[in-house]
Amino acid sequence: MLTDAPSSPTHHPLLLPLANGHVAIDPITTAPMQFFDQDSPDRQYLLDERQIWHSLEHQWGSGHVLSDRGTHRWNAPQSVTITPTELHALHELVDGLELTVTRTTENSLIETYAFRNTGSEAVTITGIGIQTPFADVYASAAESLRTAVHAHVFTGGSWAWAFAQPMDGVGRVLGLVVREGSLSSYSIESRNQYTLSNIRGHIVLQPTDFARNSTAFGGQPTITLPAGGEYVLRWEVGFHDSVDAFLATTRPAAELSTVSAPVGTDIVIRNATDQVTSPHANVEVIEDGHGSRVTSREPGVFALHIGQARTEVSFHRPVEHVVKARARYILAHQRTPERPGSLQFGLVPVDTRVKLTQATNGWSDWTDGSERIGMAILLQQARRRGWVEESVDELLSGWALMAESFLLDSSAAPRRGSQDQATPARLYDSPWLAQFFIDRYNDNGDPHHLDLAARVIERAFALGGDRFLAIGFSEACIDVITALEADGQLQRSQSMSDAVVESARHFAEAGHALPNHEVNYEQSIVAPLINLLIDAYRLSNDASMLTAIQQRLPWLLSFGGPQPHARLKDIAIRHWDGYWFGIERLWGDIFPHHWSALTSTVLYRLPAPLRSAHTDAIALTILRANMANYFDDGSATCAFIMPSTVDGRAAHLADPLANDQDWHLSLWLRMAERYGAILD
Repeated sequence: MLTDAPSSPTHHPLLLPLANGHVAIDPITTAPMQFFDQDSPDRQYLLDERQIWHSLEHQWGSGHVLSDRGTHRWNAPQSVTITPTELHALHELVDGLELTVTRTTENSLIETYAFRNTGSEAVTITGIGIQTPFADVYASAAESLRTAVHAHVFTGGSWAWAFAQPMDGVGRVLGLVVREGSLSSYSIESRNQYTLSNIRGHIVLQPTDFARNSTAFGGQPTITLPAGGEYVLRWEVGFHDSVDAFLATTRPAAELSTVSAPVGTDIVIRNATDQVTSPHANVEVIEDGHGSRVTSREPGVFALHIGQARTEVSFHRPVEHVVKARARYILAHQRTPERPGSLQFGLVPVDTRVKLTQATNGWSDWTDGSERIGMAILLQQARRRGWVEESVDELLSGWALMAESFLLDSSAAPRRGSQDQATPARLYDSPWLAQFFIDRYNDNGDPHHLDLAARVIERAFALGGDRFLAIGFSEACIDVITALEADGQLQRSQSMSDAVVESARHFAEAGHALPNHEVNYEQSIVAPLINLLIDAYRLSNDASMLTAIQQRLPWLLSFGGPQPHARLKDIAIRHWDGYWFGIERLWGDIFPHHWSALTSTVLYRLPAPLRSAHTDAIALTILRANMANYFDDGSATCAFIMPSTVDGRAAHLADPLANDQDWHLSLWLRMAERYGAILD
């Protein structure tokens, strides 16, 4: 039956059944408005009017096309046909190019996007983007865990899928699998200084983004349609009982033994549906009768093709090599010798394009304090292993004096940087400064450094650190507790130990009600939470702590997805650091981001009943993936912005600022030293 599109925006949605739920359809556009899991009615899978920045043009199935005949965005169709079994929407795009969207439901929703050339001459399409507005938002920890989802996206050509996973890691996922056609990239919209850090943005899935970023994701195709020709993209959307159940439906193009490996070792490809190739001269693919072995003579992230499917794998130098290179580069290019007194020993970001240090410019994420403390900690670890020249001793001694004089106030509360005397104390920085000084004490035995580390921790507790989930806080506490005890300061040690356990019990009782930090909810809140519970368990032997760890581990793991891709597999979603820490000021997903290594610390530090070969493997995958952020000359990037474009700006690039990424190397060295992490 052919009908005119209803004109009223309040027209009641059509409710169509799916296995284990249903989908609400907009009768004006025939597009999904929301998906509902029958067992989780509060879970929001798609953005809606509750997010005030969500807009009509971002409705599911809306999109854009770019071609040599012109460009167009589509939303409301020119005509709609609704029958008992199908919904059809016709969109007139540009002259001679039309789009028909067909939707059918049974156990799942099948959507077919057919682009047809109705003209008499060929048309070349250079961009197609389809909106899939998954509700990946952080209202608060409690709200996120109860109602929101993480969206994990894999645009592997003909091997492409996405799914929305509950943020608590429990329950069904809403999965999308491409059944015909391909996806070569994705973009993000609504990411800017107005929406800020607590939203992922609108996710746009793309058969091609050639016109805006031709080299993204290993290269974007063009689609040429002859007169009367058609391009079809068909995908299936539905509920699945678990991530594994969803992945079983995706028809993988291959099985990869791993996605990241040391240079010269093999990544093994099994059960490939087509020939395995790579366009990169450095990559060697050897067929051995049982599959393919892929290796590289040089480090980097490289495209891998399996017929029309594609992904990327990475190879890296040994950790020792990378740490030595970074240490040399930091010493050569990231110091501040132009400044007076102990300030000359500062460590700061550098623009790797021109090797000019970046002045603070009133931007707190470019100071010589806060996250840049990681460089001093890494240099100290490298010094202890003999991986940096002894001339670093003068720098470390000078940096310690600078930090005590300018990065701490008289009460041992942290400052954001040496030039920032006005910003209130930032509790994030306390454990990092304490860790530097306790490491320094363990190296040189200077009791002043032990006392200073302890005072920094004690002051952090006084400022509310027991109700704040700072990165590395409980780990720094443990190191200080251990040193105080060995030094005979038993009362001071016990007081700090009691404070750690009491803090953990508070958070165990708080459940979902976690404090917001600079972002309302994030992986770098959950990882410190679980590390706190781990340390409290070891200090108290309280079995309830073990239960609390086990309950919260799915929260942490759900931040990372199972995409068979070097930049994505198990890497926690973060989508704001390119703006705050980079020089390009780009929002959008950062993959990999160095704080994803916090998940590795949790997995390596798990109590024996919870740690396994599987959790160790996830931890190592994350650590290896982050090696993509360092380059052979010792330079580095603080953020690889993954999407093809962000609000229309070309991305899929490494920000040229080396800033805070060295925490990953520091954490890897510490996990190897104390918890048996492989150091390759």
